Amino acid sequence: MEDDNLLRGKQKRYLRAHAHSMRPLFSVGKNGLTKTWLAQLTGALENRELIKINLQQSADVDVDDTKAYIEENTDIQVVQTIGRVLVLYRPATNEENQKISVIVENI
Repeated sequence: MEDDNLLRGKQKRYLRAHAHSMRPLFSVGKNGLTKTWLAQLTGALENRELIKINLQQSADVDVDDTKAYIEENTDIQVVQTIGRVLVLYRPATNEENQKISVIVENI
């Protein structure tokens, strides 16, 4: 990930506040982290830009492993981790889906 693509503090604060009332859309279970799961995650972020994922108790990986895997293999940014929940952000490439990223850009 390029350094100029990193979020600033105020942007992260806005995203965390926006994600507060959201429910996790994806979860990591005993199958762990796979390229297929990552592709589904990227597709969901293309439509929504901001999602939460949850690590199930049966997951073989922890939050730090999951965060590192996502950030190393995609351009998705982990905005926040709370317990076993991660908040993920990625600006949509399709202009129709760019609702949150337009606001974040201007912060």
